[in-house]
Amino acid sequence: MLIALIARDKPDALQTRLANRDAHLAYIRETDKVAQAGPLLDGDAMIGSLIILDVADLAEAETWAGDDPYAKAGLFQSVELIPWKKVIG
Repeated sequence: MLIALIARDKPDALQTRLANRDAHLAYIRETDKVAQAGPLLDGDAMIGSLIILDVADLAEAETWAGDDPYAKAGLFQSVELIPWKKVIG
């Protein structure tokens, strides 16, 4: 099942993002649940994340999202998990 994780950073949280980026990227590699991922941008500034998870169900996506180093560091203002259907690409 594909789940779109859309997370918005808290205001003025760039340093939190940068301080935890290596751990976040390592988590993505280690868990092998991410089909696609990248930051949301406002101009050149990173303001959130879009991650497409490939998981068994929504519960697994919730667990993955909660264990993300970014989430544990308190980076996000909001997180949405939305089932997604790949049509193109």
